[in-house]
Amino acid sequence: MKNTEPLPSHIALSGAKRPASASDRTPVYAMVGNPNCGKTTLFNALTGLRQKVGNYPGVTVEKKVGTAYSQHGRPIQVIDLPGAYSLAARSPDEAVLRDVLLGRREDTPQPDRIVCVVDASNLERNLYLVHQILDLGRPVIVALNMMDIAADAGVKIDAQALERELGVPVIPCEAVRGKGLLELRLAMSRVELSLAKHRWDVPGPIAPAVADLQASLVQNDARSPLVARAEALLLLTDFDTVRVAGSKQLSPRTHEILGQWRDRWTKDGTDWSAVLIRSRYDAIAVLCEDVVLRARDQRPSVSDRIDAVLCHSIWGWFVFAGIMAVMFFSIFTLAEYPMNWIDENVAALGDGVKNAMAPGPLRDLFTDGIIGGVGGIVIFLPQILILFFFVGLLESTGYMARAAFIMDRPMSRVGLNGRSFIPLLGSYACAIPGIMATRTIENARDRLVTILVAPLMSCSARLPVYLLMIAMLLPGETVPALQKAGLMLLMYGLGTVGAFFFAWLFKRYLVKGGTPHMIMELPPYQPPRFKEISRHMLERGWLFLKNAGTIILAISIVLWVLTTYPKHPNPDATATEQIAHSFAGQAGHVLEPVIQPLGFDWRIGIGLITSFAAREVFVSSMGVIFGVESADDDTTPLREKMGEAQWPDGAPLFTPLVCLSLMVFYVFAMQCMATLAVVKRETNSWRWPLFQIGYMTGTAWLACFAVYQIGRALGF
Repeated sequence: MKNTEPLPSHIALSGAKRPASASDRTPVYAMVGNPNCGKTTLFNALTGLRQKVGNYPGVTVEKKVGTAYSQHGRPIQVIDLPGAYSLAARSPDEAVLRDVLLGRREDTPQPDRIVCVVDASNLERNLYLVHQILDLGRPVIVALNMMDIAADAGVKIDAQALERELGVPVIPCEAVRGKGLLELRLAMSRVELSLAKHRWDVPGPIAPAVADLQASLVQNDARSPLVARAEALLLLTDFDTVRVAGSKQLSPRTHEILGQWRDRWTKDGTDWSAVLIRSRYDAIAVLCEDVVLRARDQRPSVSDRIDAVLCHSIWGWFVFAGIMAVMFFSIFTLAEYPMNWIDENVAALGDGVKNAMAPGPLRDLFTDGIIGGVGGIVIFLPQILILFFFVGLLESTGYMARAAFIMDRPMSRVGLNGRSFIPLLGSYACAIPGIMATRTIENARDRLVTILVAPLMSCSARLPVYLLMIAMLLPGETVPALQKAGLMLLMYGLGTVGAFFFAWLFKRYLVKGGTPHMIMELPPYQPPRFKEISRHMLERGWLFLKNAGTIILAISIVLWVLTTYPKHPNPDATATEQIAHSFAGQAGHVLEPVIQPLGFDWRIGIGLITSFAAREVFVSSMGVIFGVESADDDTTPLREKMGEAQWPDGAPLFTPLVCLSLMVFYVFAMQCMATLAVVKRETNSWRWPLFQIGYMTGTAWLACFAVYQIGRALGF
């Protein structure tokens, strides 16, 4: 807009005279929008690294708050609210969005202003949420995102006409490329924004009920008139709305009025919710006639042509399997060189410490306890980074939703739908965010079942265990990477099949319910956002290293102490006799009768106990145990030390069958305290975490027993 042109009537000049309080108070913006509209990308671009991520108290829904800065350098607080198609809440995510905007949550201030992020390529559907938000009477800015995708689809949006119709600023932008960010920041920097001119009338038959509830909400629930009107519309039409902890309850008088009107409509047999929804869409359709221009000769979009292959009932499965195979193949091939570099430096560090320090307990603590424990786990960092790179790539390009679509049919056979597969697929990286992602599942039974089976998907914490066992199962430097990747894929497939089996079992007998239908929007394909992927990789990598430097370091030191003390009364005792006499050895011997039928001895039992803190601790535990047991002063690789371990009768301990049995154990066992804590928070009960420990540990024992005993019977 040229400087000679006047500003729109709904935006006041930044230099206009205003009350002092308006300049002193930091404005609070809420960013809202449909899923896959680019809202989070826009939030990240505005706030950068100035973000705080936590959970809303009382409910496991992610709370992201960031600080942006106006063109004049003033801070602006921005809250990234969960994505939703409507304020009619059907999941905890949507309930938090609704309650924050309505001012129902005491832990979150009601936003002063709202940025509605809209997918320009699907304007009519996206405007439904905008239509509801305009009812609130708050200052609103519409960010018309994905303009490039709309243009590719033959859709042209008249942003100025839309701005006139809505009466609020409309900013065309492309969040991925950074276009429109300056204009959006300028609009957010305005000190005054006039309220929206919302030209929409409530359907006549429902108007008296809205007026009654609005008056009660103002008088008895301390709502402002416009917010009370919007809340009345939701209360009257959304009978099955979700309530979450931490939200204010309605007053008894408002409940009474609401019940009276619902009873009246039940007797009439009229679907008032459908009446209201149809009225909104009719108003939106009239609006779109004036602002949306579509090409007459519309050809299938690029996304449609790609989906013809990737979502095909046959070819889609080949592509999905190929992507998984490439991911596992890359884990072995691309990570080989940085892993070797880390391995060499850890070995050099151990040799340097041995040469610099005099022999004694302190040197053993550093070399065997700290370097042997932590170094044995840090070596797997490159492979974990590669795993998170692929997960981020699938999410940013839009393929993750296609994977859910492909999996909808097999998921329906176990009583779930494809929407549950997104949290399960995310659990390949880590079960904790996977479990938290279940909050987008509308049905409470399906959400619970998905939580119960999510830890069966092989997460990145299992990678170090799998990789160590595969290295021992397939020793040698010339083993083809495809063979290793195939064995890794087998473990992931086994966990996936187990998750499907237990989902079917739980839906059939534990939390009975029918198979839900899935309606999911497939977002348009987009170029990979490598900046965001890299940041996600670095965050996860730093978290892994932080665990290695804190939790795993502490456990390694404690375990070294437990394997070193008390000292054997015989000073000439061998290293094996010393560790057997130690506290850790005594605990392992207590557990040995339970795990011996699985092919495990007391030393492996120690690793199983310590790895309950985190699965990857098993590797560092083996490093400490076999580092202590080794009598020589060289830094032999852990797999070679473990390969020399024997039973009392001289038989090798880590046979191929035992290595396979150990991998199967970690496929099924619940060996993660952090996951249990998240399940407890998500279900608000200890009942389900304890149930998970029981059924997963029992399944792991039975599966290992079958593998080991059948394998021995067949002569392996």
